[in-house]
Amino acid sequence: MTEKKKLWGGRFSKDIDEGVAEWASSIAFDQILYRDDISGSIAHAKMLAEQGIISAEDAARMEAGLREILAEIGAGEIAFTADNEDIHMNIEALLTDRIGEAGGRLHTARSRNDQVATDIRLWLREEILSVTNLIHEVRSLLVGLAKEHTQTLMPGYTHLQHAQPVSFAFHMLAWYQMFSRDAERMWDVYKRTDILPLGAGALSGVSYDTDRGLLADLLDFSAVAENAMDAVSDRDFVIEYISAAAICMMHLSRACEELILWSSAEFGFVEMDDAYSTGSSIMPQKKNPDMAELIRGKTGRVYGDLMSILTTMKGLPLAYNKDMQEDKEPLFDASGTLRGCLSAFLGMTGSMKINKDAMAQSAGKGFMNATDAADYLVRKGIPFRRAHEIVGKLVAYCAEKGIVLEAAEPALLQQIAPEFGGDFFDAISLLACMNAKYSEGSTSEARVSEQIQKAEKALG
Repeated sequence: MTEKKKLWGGRFSKDIDEGVAEWASSIAFDQILYRDDISGSIAHAKMLAEQGIISAEDAARMEAGLREILAEIGAGEIAFTADNEDIHMNIEALLTDRIGEAGGRLHTARSRNDQVATDIRLWLREEILSVTNLIHEVRSLLVGLAKEHTQTLMPGYTHLQHAQPVSFAFHMLAWYQMFSRDAERMWDVYKRTDILPLGAGALSGVSYDTDRGLLADLLDFSAVAENAMDAVSDRDFVIEYISAAAICMMHLSRACEELILWSSAEFGFVEMDDAYSTGSSIMPQKKNPDMAELIRGKTGRVYGDLMSILTTMKGLPLAYNKDMQEDKEPLFDASGTLRGCLSAFLGMTGSMKINKDAMAQSAGKGFMNATDAADYLVRKGIPFRRAHEIVGKLVAYCAEKGIVLEAAEPALLQQIAPEFGGDFFDAISLLACMNAKYSEGSTSEARVSEQIQKAEKALG
């Protein structure tokens, strides 16, 4: 390049401090927006020509130059420079260097304020689609696991204590619902991201007869930002996206926590594939669920990204402030982290071995049929609170003797409550207990099948 003077340098009598300029430059991280910046600039040039603000010849030269720059960046043939601060000025300087004075007309009727807001929205729309596709794959995987395990008994827990018997399918469908809401949140964010700020100028609009509707059509935005000051000064769509990402990471972390527990010797419910495990440098027997642990750990990183952008934005007066340069790194980091974790979770969960026998054996412990024993007495006419007390005493007796409810002597049962009949033991078998839960959304095989059918229909 032949000219190193800042594109905004007319007002200044000396250059900015070199060290500060490098420190303040954002090109190291905002260069990821180069495709979006060029797409926005091509659309802007077309609109300017359509409105007669620049000539059609200049617009054609701009587009040709920008497309050439786009190809060269993609091929790794262009090195950006901190001298030009950010991706916008780097590309404009490259263009002006190639096509001369016509390149200087590209910035007519726009500001870097509306330009960067447009770039981020363009980038984020595609990112939301990418992340939502990954969430869709996770949901599909979970439904597939559910279909295979509608009769696989396992303990359901509260307080990490044995509570009631459920199927592994039922547990996977609980995960499915969590990730389904994550997908819904992403689509909600998309709607509020899909609004065009370009044409808002620095904060108050522009003094040219522009056509923002045409810009929206060219860039495939569903609407135009209604207030120019708001268009350039808020990043609530970024905050909302990172918030949705943080919630999705929380769900990933909870699922991974269960996988970590289930893969331990104490549970033995699942075994991670070697491709998603690591060993110990000193203990030859170790097979560690490191990928699940890493996903759990990276959740805190995305939480930090959310707090960073919230803190950056909380005290800013309208309209644009340089603080808002700090919106990109947490956004890029949060989304990249989420995409990586979703991909790892897919491979890890899809390849793990499921130990049905260990799950069934564990389900037989902890008196998980006690609630059904109480319900049995209720059906015999005993008020629930009284039935709860009776079964509680029976559980205490069996625990002291080291036996399960199914092993209690019939004579003892009659002594405790004459309502205990010969059908009691059939009523409290674990499979019967699971299938007795026939309320909508419950763990019975029939209700789980309904949930699977609804999920498959939702997935399309």
